Amino acid sequence: MESSGGGKHFILVHGLAHGAWCWYKVVARLRAAGHRATALDMAASGVHPARLHEVASFEEYSRPLLDAVAAAPGGERLVLVGHSLGGLNIALAMERFPSKVAAAVFLAASMPRAGSHMGITIEEFMRTVKPGFFMDSKTMVLNTEQGPRTAFLFGPNLLAAKLYDQSPAEDLELAKLLLRPGSQFMEDPMMKDETLLTDGNYGSVNRVFVIAKADSSSTEEMQRRIVDLSPGAEVEEIAGADHMAMLSKPTELCDVLIKIANKYN
Repeated sequence: MESSGGGKHFILVHGLAHGAWCWYKVVARLRAAGHRATALDMAASGVHPARLHEVASFEEYSRPLLDAVAAAPGGERLVLVGHSLGGLNIALAMERFPSKVAAAVFLAASMPRAGSHMGITIEEFMRTVKPGFFMDSKTMVLNTEQGPRTAFLFGPNLLAAKLYDQSPAEDLELAKLLLRPGSQFMEDPMMKDETLLTDGNYGSVNRVFVIAKADSSSTEEMQRRIVDLSPGAEVEEIAGADHMAMLSKPTELCDVLIKIANKYN
């Protein structure tokens, strides 16, 4: 899902088990405003042909993003937008290609900090959620060439109660049709590497955290704690946005994205 044209170039990265499809409203609005928008499927996500057990690592899962950023023309500075788990994909791209990123936007997302391992963002989330939080979701163990890997499939009740609770009913139904099993790749050594993200690269990129204020899964309080733990990010807020802010508040999200892009042009 890519568009050409002038203006800024936004690259949009989905969260766990989702795909490029979840950005459809935002892509349309950004294009209508004269910007380029590219929504990507990470490996084994959306319509990407790989199966999850075939994806060897978080790096390989992130490959569609890394390739897209690497391929961007030298003069073109990108606005990377990561939703939820997608924050870790864009963090990796920031570390590898800091000069190509004008700004990085973390939308109710995992936002790591330089000098800590990326997996700490997931560990902190898991520590704060209450028992039974995942409701009817399913955890499974995949056999991969790298050894066992934990995978996750969102249950319809969890989607309705905690992710899509302020989104149109049609978008919840779309998600039920399109979601695939996902993994946070917590077994991957990359997730445990405290030297991966550096101040000189990752830390040099302008970061903005966008708080989805009505998020029932990663609450506003939890999102503010992420910001406190990874200092240096600016903060924007979207009132009434559930975890799927791109579906519940697409116009407001686009306004924030364009504001950020104009500031860091």
